[in-house]
Amino acid sequence: MLVKEELVKVDPATKRYSLGAGMLPLARDVIRNSGFQSAVQPALNQLSQRYSVVSIGVEVSGLDHIVVVAISKAQLPLRLHVDIGSRFPALISATGRCVAAYTDQPWKEIERRFRQLRWYRTPNFTTWRKEVEAVSRKGYSVDKGNYIQGVTVLAVPVLDATSRMTRSIVSIGLTQQIDSATMAELGEDMRLAAESTAANVGLSMYGS
Repeated sequence: MLVKEELVKVDPATKRYSLGAGMLPLARDVIRNSGFQSAVQPALNQLSQRYSVVSIGVEVSGLDHIVVVAISKAQLPLRLHVDIGSRFPALISATGRCVAAYTDQPWKEIERRFRQLRWYRTPNFTTWRKEVEAVSRKGYSVDKGNYIQGVTVLAVPVLDATSRMTRSIVSIGLTQQIDSATMAELGEDMRLAAESTAANVGLSMYGS
């Protein structure tokens, strides 16, 4: 039955089972019904409309990966392959700088994983580390064309009650449309949205 519904698949050579394509719609339903997705969606819509950017909410899984759980798409003259359920390496782009800033993993491990990432233009590790260390001071991080040519990505951490980064709000736009003033304004609005979302998720999780 599970195989027929494509929830699992069988390797004919090894006879081993693995998750099948039929699991994807189920996973997306779970994501859409999560407290974080419901709490962050209005903020993403506002950011997307105000700044003409693609705004997404992601769940963070340590240094392994991030998963897109909410999205608000603006009309951009480029195609971004981002949808609910999309997964990316945790340390990539602007989100990765936030993840590195809030992890308790040693820098040796962070650097090892950094060296394995694939960028359009790989940043110098020393420079990247300084940008990571600036996240807590600025409240957000920026990737200007390192990950995707001509694209600027901003990210802010969404922290839990123990100041652990479990989620992030991310905005993606064309570099030519995001000047320094717009970047600072967008970053501040994202930071406020992250604080508001964290408070709302806390209320929905603990019922207080």
